[in-house]
Amino acid sequence: MKRFTLVVAVAITLVACQQEPKIDYALLSGKVENTKATTASISSGNFEREISIKQDGTFADTLYIPESGFYSLSIGREYTPMYLSKGDDIQIAIDAKKFDESITYTGEGSNENNYLAAKTLNTVEATSNVVQFYSAEEQAFKTQLNSLKSTNTSLLDELKDVDEMFLNIEKKNLVYDHYAMLKNYEQRHGYYTKKEDFEVSDEFLPKALKDMSFDDSEAYKSSSSYKQMAMDNVLSKIFEDIKDPSDATVADLATIEQLKVQALKDDVIDYLGSFLVSPGNENMENIYTFFVNNTSKETTKEKLNGIYEKNKDLVKGKPSPQFVNYENHKGGSTSLTDLKGKYVYVDVWATWCGPCIREIPSLKDVEKKFHNENIEFVSASIDEMKNHDKWKSMVTEKELGGTQLMADKAWQSEFVRDYGIDGIPRFILIDPDGNIVSADAPRPSNPKLIELLEEELKL
Repeated sequence: MKRFTLVVAVAITLVACQQEPKIDYALLSGKVENTKATTASISSGNFEREISIKQDGTFADTLYIPESGFYSLSIGREYTPMYLSKGDDIQIAIDAKKFDESITYTGEGSNENNYLAAKTLNTVEATSNVVQFYSAEEQAFKTQLNSLKSTNTSLLDELKDVDEMFLNIEKKNLVYDHYAMLKNYEQRHGYYTKKEDFEVSDEFLPKALKDMSFDDSEAYKSSSSYKQMAMDNVLSKIFEDIKDPSDATVADLATIEQLKVQALKDDVIDYLGSFLVSPGNENMENIYTFFVNNTSKETTKEKLNGIYEKNKDLVKGKPSPQFVNYENHKGGSTSLTDLKGKYVYVDVWATWCGPCIREIPSLKDVEKKFHNENIEFVSASIDEMKNHDKWKSMVTEKELGGTQLMADKAWQSEFVRDYGIDGIPRFILIDPDGNIVSADAPRPSNPKLIELLEEELKL
């Protein structure tokens, strides 16, 4: 009888163990004061989760995180680092008006995150006067950095009851934070002190930083400073080869294939794809294919596919989209078909666009140079109708030449949408037969425009 009882007891114990739920999530809740944001976002790598914020500022969610590690919490335009482990139950209190100063955590997992909040605040306070911070001479700057690193190291050393993996990673992260500021110094010191040719002394950067290869996938995932340095390093190499995005080739992107950290490769492609997959580049299709074949992120592939599909019919030789009956500043209306038989250089602009206004003097110079040639310079404003009078006045006051038109529906004009224009100024060159020469032509201030027009006009 006793043996039977023992067997039953063991069986019950085994069943109980089998039924114990596996904790593969972290619980996150809290309250944000003084915010208009309706969502908070938790992200890291390919993981992203939006959490609804109620009208009273409270929020709560169960996060099925892929792994314990470093994440970013974003609310509105503010963000802060977090460390999440499976099994955490963290409560957050934030005042959006003083975001970094107010963040406090309670609950399981709070120790690591209160440290990260304090570390972030120390950095914010140390760099609050960024001009003064980076204007310091080399030795004084290093003294500031050493003080900041020492303060944050002491904070880390004082931590109790925290994840051992967190401690080991964060010790390395403090080094990367230090290195990133050292690496930023040359460019920022030169900018803030107006010393355009400033270069740091040979011994300013530590050898370990100079020799860093940026092939540590764990560091890329855990340290925003390491990630920033890695991105800067790769992009600097690429832009040494790409002098003009419109001339970029797959050969210029060879550095990407050599990257050992896939997440870094994904981020570089995501950044470059937005402007290198351009109809102004004759190599657009090859670059698009190269990017798609080298990224592992489905969201980036979808983004690249959207850009390519939008632009594939805007390459050289394709029939140009049309603008029809745009109001002409001189009276009446003008359509693109009215200009057939001439090259047409279209400047898509608006009266509120600073970069557009800055191109006006150069545009006038180009118009003057090609005044007697078979080309029409057309400026199409996408101002809203409420700014119609402002457009009329600016054209007169600035003595704008060429053909001055106003688009019929601002950003929603068919011509603007067909050309996939989502930023201005944008310049387009169309041949006498109404076909596209360049859907993203050089700006007037770019000497390449003169070269292009002379080539097309056979001058």
